[in-house]
Amino acid sequence: MNVSMWWKALRVIPRISREEWQKLDIISRWLVSTRAAVLLMTFISATIPGLLALRSGEFNLGRWLLLVFGLIFAHATNNLLNDYTDYKRGVDKDNYFRTQYGPQPLQSGLMSERELLTYAAVTGLIAVAAGIPLILFGGVTALVLMLVGVVFVLFYTWPLKYIGMGEIAVVLIWGPLMVGGGYFVITGSWDWNVVLASLPYALGPTTVLFGKHIDKLPQDAAKHIRTMPVILGEKVARYAVLGMIALMYLLVAALVISGYFSPIMLVVFLALYTLKSVWSVYKAPKPEKAPADYPEGTWPLWFSATSFYHNRSYGLFFLIGLVLALFIH
Repeated sequence: MNVSMWWKALRVIPRISREEWQKLDIISRWLVSTRAAVLLMTFISATIPGLLALRSGEFNLGRWLLLVFGLIFAHATNNLLNDYTDYKRGVDKDNYFRTQYGPQPLQSGLMSERELLTYAAVTGLIAVAAGIPLILFGGVTALVLMLVGVVFVLFYTWPLKYIGMGEIAVVLIWGPLMVGGGYFVITGSWDWNVVLASLPYALGPTTVLFGKHIDKLPQDAAKHIRTMPVILGEKVARYAVLGMIALMYLLVAALVISGYFSPIMLVVFLALYTLKSVWSVYKAPKPEKAPADYPEGTWPLWFSATSFYHNRSYGLFFLIGLVLALFIH
């Protein structure tokens, strides 16, 4: 067991040689191959409906835990299948962007196709196992929500990402599906106010994905992967991210004004301390090489790293606001 590697893989996407990989325990390998650092965003989206269910007096600990495990393992399955699909389509060949910021298990020679598919199958089965009791409780609606999630897991990498639908899919997944659907499987009731309340945070993971697609826009365009930034163009895509970040705060303010959120939710505005860094990065094109003071191991992530930095802070304050609102309520 290598607990230090577990912690590292939950914070960053570590770069690992084949020799280092061979020394890792199975949990470390799973965390590295599933890019566990980004699973934090899913945990936050799974926690939001739990806190909203607590507020409504309809919280169920068992169903919430099943939701958390189901969503995290579904996201992990998606990451494994993304790498498999891109590998089979030849996207990650020739030192492509993906292989520069972290190990691509297949392209880097860390795993065989059979091993990766075994990881994906076991991870996916855990997600399904967590979902079955929720379906038994939620009935047809819960089944439909789960099937929609399966469609996104299987078809995000291809064809959705190739036709500019990947970013839209992320808004729907991290918002209405995870939060709105999560609230339903916890409480047994659908609430459109919860769906609206999911949108501010759902835009966060979308800005991270947008940022990554801007980072690798030239490579994607060359390989005919028409992500939204490829379609919009680099400059428009950069300002689109800034617009989404502004909307994350404006939506919270609107929900406070409407009375659905307590004024204490305005604590999310404390995350604006990241604005200087975010603005300085997104106002200009990506530099040719990393600045001298850039964190080691982060390049070539530039826009996506900045979006992740902002989203992590925003998500933390969003949860703090929900928790404080519970005490006030």
